[in-house]
Amino acid sequence: MISNYLKIAWRQLVNNKGYSAINILGLAMGMAVTLLIALWVYKEYTYDKFLPDHERIYQVQRNFNSNGEILTFNTTSLKLADVLRNTIPEIENLSETDWMGPHGLMAGEQKMYLRGAVAGSDFLKIFKFPLLEGTANGVLKEPFSIVLTESTAKALFGNQNAVGKIVRIDNQHDLKVTGILKDLPANATFQFKYVVPFSYYEQTRDYVKEARNGSFTGNSFQQFVKLRPGVNLAKVAAKIKDIEKSEDSPNAKNSDVILTPFQDRHLYSQYKNGKVAGGFIEYVHIFSVIGGLVLLIACINFINLTTARSAKRGKEVGIRKAIGSHRNALILQFLTESFLLTFFAFVLALLLVLLALPAFNALTASTIRIPYNSFIFWLLVTGGGILIGLLAASRPAFHLSSFNAVKTLKGVVQSGRSAVFSRKVLVVVQFSCSVALIISTIVVYRQVQYAKDRPAGYEVDQLMTTNVNKDLWLNYTALKDELLRSRVVQSVTNASSPTTWIEWHSDLDSWPGKNAGETVEMGVIEVAADYFKTMGMQLKSGRDFTGYYPSDSLDVLLNEAAVKRLRLTAPLNQLITFDDKKRRIIGVVKDALMASPFAAADPTMFMPSGTPNSYMMYRLSAGVNPHTAVDKLTKIFNKYSPAFPYKYDFANEQYNGMFQQELLMGKLSGILAVLAIVISCLGLFGLAAYIAEQRTKEIGVRKVLGASVTQVWLLLSKDFVWLVGISCCIATPVALYFLQGWLEKYEYRIAIGPWVFIIAALLALSITLITVSFQSIKAALADPVKSLKME
Repeated sequence: MISNYLKIAWRQLVNNKGYSAINILGLAMGMAVTLLIALWVYKEYTYDKFLPDHERIYQVQRNFNSNGEILTFNTTSLKLADVLRNTIPEIENLSETDWMGPHGLMAGEQKMYLRGAVAGSDFLKIFKFPLLEGTANGVLKEPFSIVLTESTAKALFGNQNAVGKIVRIDNQHDLKVTGILKDLPANATFQFKYVVPFSYYEQTRDYVKEARNGSFTGNSFQQFVKLRPGVNLAKVAAKIKDIEKSEDSPNAKNSDVILTPFQDRHLYSQYKNGKVAGGFIEYVHIFSVIGGLVLLIACINFINLTTARSAKRGKEVGIRKAIGSHRNALILQFLTESFLLTFFAFVLALLLVLLALPAFNALTASTIRIPYNSFIFWLLVTGGGILIGLLAASRPAFHLSSFNAVKTLKGVVQSGRSAVFSRKVLVVVQFSCSVALIISTIVVYRQVQYAKDRPAGYEVDQLMTTNVNKDLWLNYTALKDELLRSRVVQSVTNASSPTTWIEWHSDLDSWPGKNAGETVEMGVIEVAADYFKTMGMQLKSGRDFTGYYPSDSLDVLLNEAAVKRLRLTAPLNQLITFDDKKRRIIGVVKDALMASPFAAADPTMFMPSGTPNSYMMYRLSAGVNPHTAVDKLTKIFNKYSPAFPYKYDFANEQYNGMFQQELLMGKLSGILAVLAIVISCLGLFGLAAYIAEQRTKEIGVRKVLGASVTQVWLLLSKDFVWLVGISCCIATPVALYFLQGWLEKYEYRIAIGPWVFIIAALLALSITLITVSFQSIKAALADPVKSLKME
């Protein structure tokens, strides 16, 4: 029985090659898109879920009340770590960490500059990354020790056993390798290459020693805890909330200590008024919906083309029923045919995914692979394929099997108004989704371009940044002089923050016009001489620092946002108090976008620094080729820092990196919109061919009576144009509603004008006409004599 059904299904597929190819290709493209998006979504949702006890791991954060607005910070103090460790028994493990930045590692002739973590002794008890050598209890006990990842150990020592070997860090201290970690997976939030004990920092960094004995206001570190099994989070949250309020300082008095699930850190990184307000999860949701829409479009194609072809099989159904076939047998026959098409589409979809994965991974900066060895994957994919086949095939199967035997044998096929109307509804749904995706792509592209065209407030081109290590710090003056003498660069400076981020935020103690109980949190950047010149930032009023420290030590410059926040109408020469010292405002700098190009500039205070800071900025001379410059700069930097490889960043690349998520959304939505249109057009092409075939005699009669090619073209095209026009009317308000909600999260955003919808509608209508016209003109040019002879 089944073999007979399969034979008939195969014959139908072979005898209708064109329609079968359109059905298989359209469904395969929809399945492939959905499978790619599903693999990507799964990867995003599984971030950090591989860690044992991940549901018990939390990050310690602070909700700071800034005049009624709750700001959430990851920064915490070492005093808080000690208090939590000693007074909250529900905490099983606690680890403080630095910000996991890069350090120089050297072993023999091998020199590397890699990101690493400086973490407390409980770090690997909380985050149980697999250890290939050593134990979590012992590898971070000794201050002068280091745990390497497998790839880092191989890079430094080749195939030798690295345990017990010596690694020099930052060309300052020798550390003994006590453990080897398996390389961290791509879906780990942390991507460090080694771990150094936090006790090493305490023994070698004075500011860390001071912070350990300091106050709750020394918020310079991260903290992570693991709660004991069975502990109620709400009870622990209540116990720690007011723990800092025992200290008499504005910062501590206005801070609530909170715990946030570490497993949510990747997807939920944005906070508003102390509550999670989204993050990358928004993009995961958006692309999940888009993937579903593309699959829906493909399924609609399948249903429409199969039901449209039902008239061709009316007599077959009538004969089968006349000789005794039951409706259930006919349903099974047509389901078999549909499942055969779905099977071929599924196989083609897997092939398309394999071909597209390298490009998709490059686009999304992912390392997605098809998990061939996963039984659950094959179970879900096979189940999904069967479900898609069943949903796509059920309506055609029940529709065909419902034909009346007597009427079909007389040539009267029951595909009247209801069948035609349902087909039209499905086409409208299909193109509504496609037009909405076109509108979304245009809006996302415009939003990104709008922010890119916004003045940055500093010159990002020809500006380079290098992290300052100990050797560069000691040789900064000589290095700066030689860089300037080389004529490769025209200006050199250094600062405590890079060009695209403000690393330090703190409270002002007082300022003119301060209200009782008022607090102001603002960015603080320590800068060296020539900072504003090198950055290309412009003074609005006042003057720059003289460059002669310490004569400038109590002078500050504010940006426009800080002046506005402090409500200073005449800021020059006003006194403000910061860090218990009165400081004089000597100038106002125009706002620069150092945090987000989509938001207002952060209120920022610039202070002079007497010693080199963490980041060195230098501007290339006019006309210097960056590639040529790098070769010359490498020699100069290696002269003053031979223990470290020369590392640099271009400011324009860092600035463009701030658009990463929006660019990803724009590119993916654009690609998916094109695929949706292509799949929709495949369906239209098939339907147009069917309608032209169905109306062959009518077209022949019209041509005999004098109808022109244009009139026949209009006759066959107008219905499709009307349907797409209705789709545009439906897609416009739906897309507008969701896109306005998406734009609301940006302070600096576009207004959606009517031309966006007009362009999308014209584009959809043009594509429709091009698609349908091929079949319409072909039918119009056919010989009417042959058409009228056809049965």
